[in-house]
Amino acid sequence: MTSKLDITPFIPQESALQRHGIFDLVTQLDRQAARLTGMMPTESADTIRRHMSVINSYYSNLIEGNRTLPHEIREAQRGYYSEDPVKRDHQLESVAHIKVQEWIEGQELTLETVCSTEFILALHRRFYEELPETLRQVHDESGVVAMVEPGHWRQQNVKVGRHIPPDAQGLVSLMEGFCNEYRSARYSGHSRLIGLACAHHRFLWIHPFMDGNGRVVRLWTDALFRAVGLESYGIWCLSRGLARQSSDYKAALAQADYPRQGETDGRGYLSQERLALFCKFILEIALDQVSYMTDLLALDGLRARMRSYIEARNDGRIPGMIGKHKPITALLLYNAFLAGSLERADAIELTGMPERSARRLLAQLKEDGLLSETSSRSPLKWEIPEHAEPFYFPQLAPGA
Repeated sequence: MTSKLDITPFIPQESALQRHGIFDLVTQLDRQAARLTGMMPTESADTIRRHMSVINSYYSNLIEGNRTLPHEIREAQRGYYSEDPVKRDHQLESVAHIKVQEWIEGQELTLETVCSTEFILALHRRFYEELPETLRQVHDESGVVAMVEPGHWRQQNVKVGRHIPPDAQGLVSLMEGFCNEYRSARYSGHSRLIGLACAHHRFLWIHPFMDGNGRVVRLWTDALFRAVGLESYGIWCLSRGLARQSSDYKAALAQADYPRQGETDGRGYLSQERLALFCKFILEIALDQVSYMTDLLALDGLRARMRSYIEARNDGRIPGMIGKHKPITALLLYNAFLAGSLERADAIELTGMPERSARRLLAQLKEDGLLSETSSRSPLKWEIPEHAEPFYFPQLAPGA
């Protein structure tokens, strides 16, 4: 029966971390993530996080072969599903992922609560309870069908590619030991993020569920990053980077499965060198995604892209959008982003238009989803409608 020692090392030795520049990566990630937080007001950050929940679901599911596009996910959120049964199931799967993200965001996230078997089982249960029966079926190599039980560790032994995960009978104690280790006070400062990156692999090495391990571990990693206070998380998402380098991600995971390669490869059962390289890969992906969003939210560039959106709208290059906007509209949207929201009187004054004309413009912007309100007198909040995404955030997702 597999013991906790079989997943050692839990984290590479300091010499291996230094050799691969991992401490420097953590420093850069902390610094740049904090800088990104300071680039916008809380309201605009929250708007981006809500928008990114669809993007995160899209990319995490894409890694597992679900190619439902962001606009198809949003259609499903509005209650419009494909008539094709397979596509419909994939839409349900994508929406289920978002519901779990929303549940995570509503929790009091601490390392103690997130790095627990109760939390991990809750992630799996909440995800699989939303899925149709067809997506809860698992076929083994001989074609035998087993049903995934939401929120339960797997009850049978499995093989994943060349890897044979631990015996199912020992999973309860193994996962308790796993969680106790990675929430340990031994991992503080720089070691905290390094430990979380390593835990991502060790979770998948254990393969605690019959199915859904990849999506659950990415949701869990999202929650862990939030729990340890990595700033701006949710404005950027790890899954986008992992999906865009999916082959490298899967190769790095497989290589970190290797047993220790000789006397110079650490003291644990598994390879220290390969774990260090996996940790480096995860941190580089995270840093790349922070840099991507930082570049997009640089004010001069964002303002220029808002102008480009208005120009495209006026030229008839945005399908489904009728009517033209004056150039001042871009400045109005830009100021709404800078402030998070605008008082109506300020928005009217900013347009430089007669009040009646300004109110017609604001009404059109609300109808187009570019601004929103909670009441007829509330401030006007900056938003990201789907038709503006390709201009605001180019290459964020297909079609953008």
